[in-house]
Amino acid sequence: MRLLLLLLVSFITVTAVVSGLLMISNPDGKILGLSTELLGGTPFQGFRIPGMLLTIFVGGTNLIAVIFNLQRNKNRYNWAMAGGSMITGWIVIQMILINITYWIQFLYLGIGVLIILLAYQLKGKWAV
Repeated sequence: MRLLLLLLVSFITVTAVVSGLLMISNPDGKILGLSTELLGGTPFQGFRIPGMLLTIFVGGTNLIAVIFNLQRNKNRYNWAMAGGSMITGWIVIQMILINITYWIQFLYLGIGVLIILLAYQLKGKWAV
């Protein structure tokens, strides 16, 4: 279960940071196949600020979770739960703001919930 948790937070870290950096460098969204029309119900004109938020909050929190899990830090499961909460919150807010759902959102939502549940379980059984 520990390896699965590490793999999941690593996956979220990589995809959030890469996607976020692509959004920052290409705020029109075309490189990711996104249209700025998706942002119609949001306060954003382009994808630069959402990309920054995705990179810093979702990617950053999960990166700390990865590092702490590799170091077997006593707070590793707390950071994993925070990382799972970040991606889950990101997806829920995204679904509400853009008012459109895609299959990939459900995938990331499921991964976020799985991270939270795994970290909670591991924290209860093997936390030092």
